[in-house]
Amino acid sequence: MKKIVVLVSGKGSNLQSIIDACQQNRINGCIAAVFSNNAEAYGLQRAEQAGIPAHCINPKSYADRISYDTALFQAIDQYAPDLVVLAGYMRILSPEFVQHYDGRLLNIHPSLLPKYPGLHTHRKAIENGDKEHGTSVHFVTEELDGGPCILQAKVPIFAGDNEEEVIGRVQAQEHRIYPLVIGWFLDQRLVMKDNTAVMDGKVLPPQGYAAE
Repeated sequence: MKKIVVLVSGKGSNLQSIIDACQQNRINGCIAAVFSNNAEAYGLQRAEQAGIPAHCINPKSYADRISYDTALFQAIDQYAPDLVVLAGYMRILSPEFVQHYDGRLLNIHPSLLPKYPGLHTHRKAIENGDKEHGTSVHFVTEELDGGPCILQAKVPIFAGDNEEEVIGRVQAQEHRIYPLVIGWFLDQRLVMKDNTAVMDGKVLPPQGYAAE
């Protein structure tokens, strides 16, 4: 069975959606381990409740990002993952880490990339008067939130919406599309080639699969 390692920093709601999809056989694979940079991350408890090995590696124990990321990927490699999934992992990865998992590292970002890379995406969308917002699953490259997009989901922003309402709407879509993309990858339908996402042998457009 194909093996997934998931990295989390917080509540782990996307992790839970992946756990559920594996248990329901919607993903042809299993989560071999969960890692976090935050000992208080609720995602670690979710992993433990599902019987998944859960580890915290404290960045404060390392001199710099490269030494931390090296220790992290050496620990991850003990599980020989086919895929490494970022699910609310809030550290910027070193080029060395990204290169180590080149082509088998996925992230989900709460915006319609390339719009709003980085933090506070929901707030920016509201403040800018956007009528729609969403989420993007993409391959991870050395460019922050800049790897080739695989799949996006859009949600409306209504007049009077607050940030929490928009976040809830976006997360509902994240929980739907992230397990779907992970399944595509583990079924060998999806690969990264020449810095593009390729699905069923066809290069995906810049906004990913089924883009309008």
